[in-house]
Amino acid sequence: MSRLDASLLADLPPFSGLSKSSLDDMLTRAVSFRHPKGTHIFREGEDAHSFFLLLDGYVRVVKLTPDGEQVIVRYIATGELLGIAKAIGRETYPANAVAAADCVVLAWPSSAWETIVAAHPGFATNTYTMVGNRLVGTQDRVVELATERVEQRVANAIVSLARETGRKTEDGILIDFPISRQDISEMTGTTLHTVSRLLSSWDTKGWIKSGRQKITLVEGHKLMMLASARD
Repeated sequence: MSRLDASLLADLPPFSGLSKSSLDDMLTRAVSFRHPKGTHIFREGEDAHSFFLLLDGYVRVVKLTPDGEQVIVRYIATGELLGIAKAIGRETYPANAVAAADCVVLAWPSSAWETIVAAHPGFATNTYTMVGNRLVGTQDRVVELATERVEQRVANAIVSLARETGRKTEDGILIDFPISRQDISEMTGTTLHTVSRLLSSWDTKGWIKSGRQKITLVEGHKLMMLASARD
């Protein structure tokens, strides 16, 4: 941890507006970990022993239904907090967090949550704002699942991932981490067959390029129009 500088956190949303001394204090309390792709950072129902900042990589947040099916709730991008059970009044993790790519995280003990938010009110404000934004996003997704056609949901998921994680390439905007058709089906509440059919159709039309766990938006405006269309 001695190699990490306050500048590592300064530009990240959870630490916006914090002084260098506050950032240094946050770093001295943290421990860094590496999580290879496919490993769990934490599991649903486990005691919430730590909360985390994703320094590098992408994390898939997954809920299990009573029937044991997976539902992908969201993807966490570099610079975001996760596992903040204390911020929502929980003692256990409400979902699984799985590394969607090789990840580096900073971890703080949950037992220090009250001390940290009291010492750094700016961090507390930023965190609770993020929690509120995620709640709004969850509500929007419930409405989407209830009212939008399947092709709209899939188009919206791809556009959102490209907006949040996209990287410009010669072909278009590449979703910058491995994502499978099964992942998209679990995000959108539809079947793998339907997702495969839609992606193949959009690939044929030239709207996207899809390969093994890769999706590139070639004509992203076409998917945006589809995602926002209403009957």
